[in-house]
Amino acid sequence: MLKKELNIYTFGDLLEHYPHRHIDKTKLSKIGEINLHTEFIQVAGKLVHTEIIGERRAKRLVAQLKDDTGVLELAWFQGINWVQKSLTPGMSYLVFGRTGFFNGRPQIVHPEIEPYVPAQAKGKAFLEPVYPATEKLKARGLNGRQLGKLTYQLLTQIRPEDLPENIPDAIRISLKLMPRYEAIRAIHFPADPAQYQQALHRLKFEELFMAQVRLNLVRIQRHRASKGVVFEKVGDYFNAFYNQYLPFELTGAQKRVLREIRTDTARGHQMNRLLQGDVGSGKTMVALLSMLLAADNSYQSCMMAPTEILAQQHYTGLSELLKEMPVEIALLTGSTKAAERKKILKGLREDTIHFVVGTHAVIEDTVQFKNLGLVIVDEQHRFGVAQRAKLWEKAAVPPHVLVMTATPIPRTLAMTAYGDLDYSVMDELPPGRQPVTTVHRSEMARANVMDFVKTEITKGRQAYFIYPLIEESEKLSYEDLMQGYEQVKSFFPEPAYRISMVHGRQPQEQKDTNMQRFVSGDTQIMVSTTVIEVGVNVPNATVMVIESAEKFGLSQLHQLRGRVGRGSEKSFCILLTGSRASKEARERIKIMCATNDGFRIAEKDLELRGPGDIEGTRQSGALNFKVASIVNDKELLEKARAAAEKLCEEDNELKMAKNLILKAYLQSQPQKNGWGKIS
Repeated sequence: MLKKELNIYTFGDLLEHYPHRHIDKTKLSKIGEINLHTEFIQVAGKLVHTEIIGERRAKRLVAQLKDDTGVLELAWFQGINWVQKSLTPGMSYLVFGRTGFFNGRPQIVHPEIEPYVPAQAKGKAFLEPVYPATEKLKARGLNGRQLGKLTYQLLTQIRPEDLPENIPDAIRISLKLMPRYEAIRAIHFPADPAQYQQALHRLKFEELFMAQVRLNLVRIQRHRASKGVVFEKVGDYFNAFYNQYLPFELTGAQKRVLREIRTDTARGHQMNRLLQGDVGSGKTMVALLSMLLAADNSYQSCMMAPTEILAQQHYTGLSELLKEMPVEIALLTGSTKAAERKKILKGLREDTIHFVVGTHAVIEDTVQFKNLGLVIVDEQHRFGVAQRAKLWEKAAVPPHVLVMTATPIPRTLAMTAYGDLDYSVMDELPPGRQPVTTVHRSEMARANVMDFVKTEITKGRQAYFIYPLIEESEKLSYEDLMQGYEQVKSFFPEPAYRISMVHGRQPQEQKDTNMQRFVSGDTQIMVSTTVIEVGVNVPNATVMVIESAEKFGLSQLHQLRGRVGRGSEKSFCILLTGSRASKEARERIKIMCATNDGFRIAEKDLELRGPGDIEGTRQSGALNFKVASIVNDKELLEKARAAAEKLCEEDNELKMAKNLILKAYLQSQPQKNGWGKIS
């Protein structure tokens, strides 16, 4: 039962099933002290009355406990006959439980209750652990208290050598960490709150430190074992573009990332770098310069995007930038015509095409490269690992990999979830970009919002109206969108205004046509679901109205906002909400209006939602912490990371005598999933 419900297979698993809180049994309160803010309480008094009330499912046992300040009602809905037999009216009892109120009177349902003898009670004062349990376990009589008794019995039988130290002494002593044996005992049964905090601190550090050591060892192993093509020089392609055709001065962040890529690709090991940059930070320019570096060394490059719209956009943008250069670039997607496709495949095989931009069409078996040296994956989370891996199988020596994402990742998360990768951060916007002004408006202000949009359109600008996608109901989403479309049309009647609409139910060809009409300026307004979240680039669009903004997550709101402010004109994002937004939704709206900084937004998103969804997508043991939190323990994570990096740099095979305890511990642990390369 413990195996199935709590994944407890061994004594070690039981010891690592930590209590989620402790009850302070050192304190005895009075019944009269109970108020609406009281959560748990321990009281002593005389049992004055017991009675069974109701029948069948409504049956319950009710008792009254009285002290010199008031009366507390006790109630049981299960095990009624057994409980009644064990209680004796007129006797004194010690009662503990979660308080509530029923008909205005204080009550504890299913309290912990035992006979109370003041002389004996003095020796019983302690912090009692409360363990997570499941309903199925509770039904079998294995509640949190029973788990505590099992753990207590186990702890009486184990010795320090049964729980050997796993952190090298020098690190443990320098950080004043409690020994492991003492910490395990104290996390369950601490003598006082201070000892519990010491134990918790030690075990949190241990979790974070072990994760960081594993990640560092994986990265070191990858650097040592993975062969890669060598980009020996910066040549004519790179230099000609940089000196003659670069449309703007690179930001400091772009220059830094290019230096990192240059170093990676010259070492003879496969580069595997995650490039995270906020919307509009200039990742595509870094990608282009990296491809030119590959071309200088006689290698081909492939850029893979998740949608045809984004692939087309990359192709158009790169073609425009390279129009004066002797570089061949091709676009390969599912809708590429047969004759053109044949020509592209021939060019890739014969190395007459330098760069190919495409969707998942580029990973098909018929696509063969003569000399693939660099693979760039845009918005990598939209591709499966197997899909991405197919690209590096197209070369005898694995090509260098640059994975790009416009979703800023909080530093704490990057250190844990992506610590096995080399990663670069671009946190500056290119010159000429103005920050987007974000405002919150209620449904009551719709007419004013529409007037503002009309003013922008009169200036020759364009606008988006975005409606939420309800994943559980495509039909509901479609109906909401159609109602919204009709509402927008009522404010912006044709032929004075021209409107495009894009949604998931449309055939791809119609979707592309409607999108293209907006991109070309043929329509002034785009009504859409979140299909335009990534990749649409319309510099002339200066207004985005997000309908029912309370239904969107923070990162999605930020991604959507990134579709405006892409030109030199001042841009606006208007968050329209209904009157019933939750507290969390209001918090999201508030942070969106306060900042354009995607990294700050990502940190807030992590605080609000926790890393759970990322654990799911990463399927990584890196985040399965029992006590540590990457949200609340940032400072401890920094210390763990610094200690792990120093140790791994000094002894990357853990051969030194002082590190053997750590090596033995890591080897004794079950193999974790997800420690390999992201790509």
